[in-house]
Amino acid sequence: MNTATASVDPKSFHSFAEFYPFYLGEHSNLTCRRLHFVGSTLALVCLAMLLATGRMQYLFYGLLCGYGFAWIGHFGFEKNRPASFKRPLYSFMGDWVMYSQIWRGKIPF
Repeated sequence: MNTATASVDPKSFHSFAEFYPFYLGEHSNLTCRRLHFVGSTLALVCLAMLLATGRMQYLFYGLLCGYGFAWIGHFGFEKNRPASFKRPLYSFMGDWVMYSQIWRGKIPF
């Protein structure tokens, strides 16, 4: 657990720009980041399947993959509570910014 961010309330941030450094601090564990990346990738695959087939169960599968992998990373490896419990929109945005930064090599994978 990142002790620097442990006492910070995610609700205290007034913008995504303020929130994102906190978000990255909550994802300092490499395995947690990798699980986020895998879950996000699978969620995108599920979204593509939803669009290709029109079968709504892929929406459920996408949510299950995205959040399931992330929460395993937080509870099992990062040892913290996902910020999505208190700041769901900023956390969702943070997931995709971090995902793109991992792809571009700006965040270690």
